[in-house]
Amino acid sequence: MLIHLPRVLKRLKTVSVILSLIFILFISKGLDARQNQQAAVQKHCLWEVETPTNKVFLLGSLHLLKSDAYPLATEINAAYSVSPKVVFETDMGAMQDPAVLTRMLNMGQYPEGQTLLQNISEDMRIALQKRMADLGLPMEQFVGFKPWFLAVTLTTLELHRLGFSPLNGIDVHYYGRARSDEKEIGFLEPIDYQLDLLGNMSADDQTAFLGQTLKDLEIAAEMAEDMMRYWQNGQTDKLYSLLFKSFEDYPEIKDRLLLQRNKDWVKKIETMLGEPENIFIVVGAGHLVGPQSVVALLKQKGYKVKHK
Repeated sequence: MLIHLPRVLKRLKTVSVILSLIFILFISKGLDARQNQQAAVQKHCLWEVETPTNKVFLLGSLHLLKSDAYPLATEINAAYSVSPKVVFETDMGAMQDPAVLTRMLNMGQYPEGQTLLQNISEDMRIALQKRMADLGLPMEQFVGFKPWFLAVTLTTLELHRLGFSPLNGIDVHYYGRARSDEKEIGFLEPIDYQLDLLGNMSADDQTAFLGQTLKDLEIAAEMAEDMMRYWQNGQTDKLYSLLFKSFEDYPEIKDRLLLQRNKDWVKKIETMLGEPENIFIVVGAGHLVGPQSVVALLKQKGYKVKHK
């Protein structure tokens, strides 16, 4: 069935522009199986940094999920419950602003007279046409868009085809709860910064980004089960290996989208440590696992970070 562009854009505006791309696959096994499994789970993608005056919790988010991913683990909800302030990667409210969506759309289009086909190889064109045909998308309606925008679109649509929605993402879930509970809400980056990360990426990096996205989508369903299991069980080493395999050949993109941001976030998180009230921070899981993660950088600075 043909999927029209307005529907694509409607889905995109409720999810983080950057991180919905990085974590490609999240599939659950069904609520009953998960609840039985949770009894034996010892760890989660949740960390705690305790100071003499407060606790700062770090929750690794999966940005697109099925509805039966809920309820989440008791430990995660308990950390949220004791935190008067909730902090997200970016301004979740601003992502629902039509002006933001319009800006993203404008940034994703080539100037008049240029097309995607002039800027990608023949091999990539063939791979792209195959993927778009699988999704029921007419190639001719998308040749005016830049590679990064197509990567966003194809990733979101592929996940939607597999049954996942950004409306079920953990960040969206806790944003809704925080608003309902009238908690203080903050963010680590303005939405314009996140848009610029991809919109102002070099032409070569954009092409590489689209190429890697096409490769990842070929094995989406195969990776999904392991991805979800590692996240549920807090198996951070395995989760890191799976998430970062895509970046092995693209160190510049990894540095731009993840590592530099991790360093910036640690500085901001340090200002939250020692505040009078607990803070619950929700960021993409890829930012919290591995040797250059936010968790690792905090440990390097001497903070005691407990894996919950």
